Amino acid sequence: MSRIGKKEIIVPKNIETNIDKSTISISGKKGKLSYNVSNSIKIETQNNRIKLIKQDNTKKAQAIYGLSRSIINNMVIGVSQGFTKQLIIQGVGYRAQMEGKSLILNVGYSHPVKIQPPNNIEIKVENNTSITIHGINKEIVGQTAAKIRAIRPPEPYKGKGIKYENETIRRKIGKAGK
Repeated sequence: MSRIGKKEIIVPKNIETNIDKSTISISGKKGKLSYNVSNSIKIETQNNRIKLIKQDNTKKAQAIYGLSRSIINNMVIGVSQGFTKQLIIQGVGYRAQMEGKSLILNVGYSHPVKIQPPNNIEIKVENNTSITIHGINKEIVGQTAAKIRAIRPPEPYKGKGIKYENETIRRKIGKAGK
């Protein structure tokens, strides 16, 4: 059984929280996020701390309890610091560039792949092989990074493709010659 839901969320002084029935809104210097909490969970705030309380003792309530706590904690971190994902492009001739707000990838296809980022997501390209995705919503930042990586995932023989910064690719040995 998860004990994540029992932990209190410490809210920094420059973050403002607003609870309206089952909706919690958190705003900070980076932006504003809101989340609808399930009816089986009650939210209490006490001097810069948020605590979640289960209303009933079912398996579903327990699962939503930990999930809600994690989402609200990620919202607090997002509006204060933000989230960042780094992608690295490896391969001869593989490169990325920005055209306005769109990301253009040349990764071995007959055509360049154009990606339009979602709202509130900022994409930067450094030295044509490093892509940085930054935003306040952890879920959207991760989903955007996964979509970009899915265009050309790293392959195990030569290691070519788009990979996360700290990802290790298990390399395979090619055909053994006689």
